[in-house]
Parts: sequence; structure tokens; C-alpha cells
Amino acid sequence: FPGSPRSGIPGTVGKNKGATRGGKKGSRKRVIDPFLRKEWYDLVAPAHFTERSFGQTLVTRTTGKKIASDSLKGRVYTINLADLQGDENLSYRTLKLKCEDVNGKECLTNFYGMDFTTEKLRSLVRKWQQIVECSVDVKTTDGYILRVFGMAFTKKQPRQQKKTAYAQSAQLRAIRQQMMKVITEQCTSCDLKALVVKFTSEAISKEMESAAQRVFPIQNVFIRKVKLIRDSPSRVAVLAAMHDSTKVAEAGRTVERKEETA
Repeated sequence: FPGSPRSGIPGTVGKNKGATRGGKKGSRKRVIDPFLRKEWYDLVAPAHFTERSFGQTLVTRTTGKKIASDSLKGRVYTINLADLQGDENLSYRTLKLKCEDVNGKECLTNFYGMDFTTEKLRSLVRKWQQIVECSVDVKTTDGYILRVFGMAFTKKQPRQQKKTAYAQSAQLRAIRQQMMKVITEQCTSCDLKALVVKFTSEAISKEMESAAQRVFPIQNVFIRKVKLIRDSPSRVAVLAAMHDSTKVAEAGRTVERKEETA
């Protein structure tokens, strides 16, 4: 055999002392907990929400050319509207907030989308009625392009004895046109900050219901879903306006009444 004392062929026995079973003592790589290299950042919602701090996120610390803030930007977080507004009656809506900038240990987020919860949507769908849906692409005054989805359900007319509440196809088209018209008018006449307030307060839903009620009786009119299609070219200035709480603070500030002089 090669390497044996009787063979004239040189071998490798005794040449590599680390090739023995188990290797050299202490040669194993020490396992480091990956969480020791991470740090926490606070998530901050825009100023028009009641509860601005809605959670924390984890990211690896800045090492070399890999900056922590670059890893945080672009992350999308889903939060229930009831947690942001402190009202359990709004628990049927979920909001998507996207991290746009990092300020110290705070992630400044902006509106990215809105949706219905599954249980709320399924509770609205019933027998003997029709659903009317529409979708519109709108552009706000500050340059954001959104896709807004509307939803409504037919209902029985007053003193109706018939079991079903079905509308004709022409009536359904007319209801859909009225809904699309209201969505376009309400969304294109304001910026993103005011539009989010309209979405959360159901102001557009009430306008759609009153406009389409003349065509056929409807109920449960909602903005079902909102998707952000394209960002604004001036999104840095928009983000600063979204997180500017001076107007909110001034609106709730008490004003002293001056004494009238005789």
C-alpha cells in the first residue's frame, strides 16, 4: 500500500495532522446568535391618525457598505384601522403603510393601500340580492395614481312583497356609472393626505349611496379596496406634510378669550 514502510511509494500518513477525526482542537467555527447584530426601529404612522406609533421592526445594524436605513425603506406593513384610530367599530378595515424614510430610530410611513377584512366582506354577501362593483384609476392633486374599488348591494324597495331584490342590467350600469363619477370627483379634487381621511371616515361611500339611490335602492356601500399604482414625483414633500403634526396640534389647542373692554 502507498505510504506503508515496506513500499517505496511516499504516502501522506503523518503529513496532515489536522486530517484526523475531529480535526484540530478548537477549529470549529463559533456560532454567533444573529439577533445580536440586529436593532429595533419604531414604526410611525402619518399625523392624521390618533395612534401614531403602531409597532417595531427589526433590521441588521449598519456594517460596511450595507446601511440599515436602506434595508428599511420600501418595507410594507399591514395594520388594522381600529388600532390606529382607537375605535373598535373600524376593525373591518386594514391599511398598508410603506416605510418611505428613516429619522433616527423612527420609520416614517406613508399610505400604500387599503382593504376589507375577509369576515366583513363575507358577512355582507347574502342571498336574494345583487352586488355592484366598480374600479377607477384616479390621480390626486399631488401626483399619486390610485386604483379605487367600490362596492354596493341592492335592497328591497319600501313595502315590497317580492322576495328578491334584483335590478335590471341597465339599472346596474347606471348605478356603476354614478359610483365611478363620485369616486373620480372626490379623489381628483384633493391631495393624498385629505383623501386618506375621506377613505377612513367613509365620506366617499356616503356620497356614492346618495347619488346611486335615485336609480335603485342600495345598501352597504363601501370603498372596498385601494391600491397605489404610482408614487408622486414630489413624494419627499408629501411625506413631510403627512407627518407634520403642527396643524393637528393647533386644531386641538385651546384659545384664551380676550376680555371685552367697556
